[in-house]
Amino acid sequence: MSRIRSGARVSNIDRALPGHELVSKGLDDLACGRESEEALLVAMAAPRLRRLGFEVPPGAPERPSHRLYELLSSGGGDAHSHYNALVARIVSFARAAEHASSR
Repeated sequence: MSRIRSGARVSNIDRALPGHELVSKGLDDLACGRESEEALLVAMAAPRLRRLGFEVPPGAPERPSHRLYELLSSGGGDAHSHYNALVARIVSFARAAEHASSR
């Protein structure tokens, strides 16, 4: 699939887009009411993803960026680096999706 269509669902996210697995899992987790790193990441990017035609389910916590950092901090390790890497991947996904939709 070379174009992003309005109303994109988990099943038709272009697998060539970087970070597609994060977005697919995040959309699925949000739809099922699960709080996960991926769901919080998608919730953070929801306005941009919606502008691209993705159906981002409602129900994310307020301030998903803060909640994501809290979740990463509770797992041990370097939360700051992990957070920044996740944000970079969702930004990369959105940029690639924007590029694909402009073709």
